Amino acid sequence: MKAYYDRRAPEYDDVYLGTGLFADRDRPGWHEDVASLREVVASLPPRRTLDVACGTGFLTRHIPGEIVGLDQSAAMLEIARQRVPHATFVHADALELPFADGSFDRIFTSWFYCHLEESERVRFLAEARRVAPELVVVGSRVRGDAELVQCQERALRDGSRWLVYKRLFEPEALAAELGCGRVLYSGSWFVVVRA
Repeated sequence: MKAYYDRRAPEYDDVYLGTGLFADRDRPGWHEDVASLREVVASLPPRRTLDVACGTGFLTRHIPGEIVGLDQSAAMLEIARQRVPHATFVHADALELPFADGSFDRIFTSWFYCHLEESERVRFLAEARRVAPELVVVGSRVRGDAELVQCQERALRDGSRWLVYKRLFEPEALAAELGCGRVLYSGSWFVVVRA
């Protein structure tokens, strides 16, 4: 996965913006959902937050408070550092957080949780709870009769193709899996849960 995200970094924001390989995709309500997602993130109370798998910092820049972004991809972090100069960024593995117990007030993660298989999700939740008392997860929402668990083929502009594990969630199911979570946003494409 690290190689995939390093290669995808220059075009990662295309998915949000509907540009590049996403320009011709029919995604009704997508741009409205992205705008709402930014508003939900910006409305969180300011906290010392660790953004796990922060990617290019597309959402990181909207998180209020003191921010530390973490990602396994150096290429993603390079973009994030330019986009969010007031934040601190750490190159590390998200399943072995390099921080002491209780180092943060909040863990924030967008879509990372959806790429973890069940055993990895359990492991991540234990690490997140060790490092912070609050967890905010942005996930992909189930649409129509889509399978909850998918192996998606992802194409990059360089012509390479990658298989990526993806878990989709219903809002209440994600809230329950996180443990007494509260749904902060439930759109056509995304769900945000705080636990």
